[in-house]
Amino acid sequence: MSNAPTRAEETLVRGEVGRLKTTSGETSTRPDGARGQIARAAALVLFAFIISNIIGLGQQLVMSQYFGTSEALDSYNAANRLTELLFNLVAGGALGSAFIPMFTGMLTRKDLKGAWKLASGVINVVTIALVVVALLFWVFAPWVVQNVIYVLAPGTNIGQLDLTVRLLRIMLPTVVVFGISGLFMGILNAHQHFLIPALAPSLYSLGIVSGAVLWHKTLGVQSLAYGTLIGAMLHLLVQVPSLFKLKNRTYTLHEGISNPFVRKVVTLMLPRLVGAGVVQLNFVVNTMIALGLEPGSTAALSFAFILFMMPQRMIAQSAGIASLPTLSAQAELKQFDAMRTTLSSILRGILLLAIPATLGMILIRYPLVRVLLERGEFNAQSTAMVAWGLMWYSAGLVGHCLVEVLSRAFYALHDTRTPVGVGIGAMGLNIGLSFLLSGWFRSIGQFGLGGLALANSVATAIESVILILILRKRLGGLSGWSILDGAWKAMIGTVFMGAVIVALTAAFAGRSLMILLSGVLAGVLIYGLAMYLFKVPEFRQLLGALKRRLARLG
Repeated sequence: MSNAPTRAEETLVRGEVGRLKTTSGETSTRPDGARGQIARAAALVLFAFIISNIIGLGQQLVMSQYFGTSEALDSYNAANRLTELLFNLVAGGALGSAFIPMFTGMLTRKDLKGAWKLASGVINVVTIALVVVALLFWVFAPWVVQNVIYVLAPGTNIGQLDLTVRLLRIMLPTVVVFGISGLFMGILNAHQHFLIPALAPSLYSLGIVSGAVLWHKTLGVQSLAYGTLIGAMLHLLVQVPSLFKLKNRTYTLHEGISNPFVRKVVTLMLPRLVGAGVVQLNFVVNTMIALGLEPGSTAALSFAFILFMMPQRMIAQSAGIASLPTLSAQAELKQFDAMRTTLSSILRGILLLAIPATLGMILIRYPLVRVLLERGEFNAQSTAMVAWGLMWYSAGLVGHCLVEVLSRAFYALHDTRTPVGVGIGAMGLNIGLSFLLSGWFRSIGQFGLGGLALANSVATAIESVILILILRKRLGGLSGWSILDGAWKAMIGTVFMGAVIVALTAAFAGRSLMILLSGVLAGVLIYGLAMYLFKVPEFRQLLGALKRRLARLG
């Protein structure tokens, strides 16, 4: 059965002003209205991500204070990575790639009853599947951990393996909790509710912090595992009030795989699950390779990736989360011209932010790590390792940001095979390069973990280019000149910004806090001035919005 709307349905949802109505209000599908709506939603998500990043930094400070880059923290990271693998294999692909586009499409067609039956069925199927998988992994945890680590990193200390097994068993319930919580996020996002779901990760970090602070003396690294359980529950519960406030909300206990739309979600998510498995396998491989490198490499790589993800989340994930419902609605109504314009605007905005952020992260990596992490068990050697990994991760920031949005455009078109196929190829390249580059880095006297980060950056850059070429052909263009115009202006502004940061680094040599604060402030001002002189419309619109907000406050 086709899910495309009939002409009568399309007329109904467009209305006399060309707007799409959902149960939660109005969602513009015109290019100008869509851009404004996405910008407002992205601003809310960005605000939540800033809060989440601040709390996440606090989490990393606590973890580094108590555990540094110890082997115990390596075990926690390995166990945590395995739980993430289980979640993404079973539920992760159902969220952004299949469930949200289909759920949004039903809301677009005013099929509220069908939409909530779909939600009920997906929740039931995903929950049952996650419970079964979690139980199996609990029973076979020793075999899973021992065989994975022995195959990919021979010679690892058996005591560390035992600790990893204990931590894994403690954290396995989070797989089920996050599966349900993720679906709640999708439902709220489809109704244009973004703030509370985006704040949920902050509660997750607070749970981990509470566990570490309360029990690190008595439970050691297991305090992080119990804190992870608390954080997962908070991640779920904070969304429940918003979910209950949705109008026409229903839940059907017996709904399941017999529902044809649930089966379609499963069909759409199958390629994504394969891709998610490959992505998570890459993370597991990196973890296990790092366990065979310099002591503490796994923890250092984890810290570097977390710091790298701060700008990636703020730039790309906020835009991706905010844009998926709108792109899905435009695709549902077959408004491909509007979809092309919306997507091009998002990509241009991402480049204007990601290009300067890339150089900025590379130049301030040492003061950033020193100020945020270097204390307690986290020493100068730890700083050197994390900064080295952060530099090579940062080199791939633009590619990561582009992939985040490009993949969602394919999902909005109900195409999960293309981005997954490209992603599998990229991750296969990533795994191969991880072995090659980590060994090469060590052979030249550098930390091997840098090779793992560089492999990730190279593979993701290639993935983004391929996705752009395919999507450009699919949509009949992507306003390439507009995107390139933003890119070259961003690069010139970034050069001036970088020169100022280098000068400040020399002027405040040895004073990490001053370098960090002055570098960030001066970098933002110089880059902003460049965008103003180049008359970049996005920057001028931002200034106009700030002026209007200040005028209202006054």
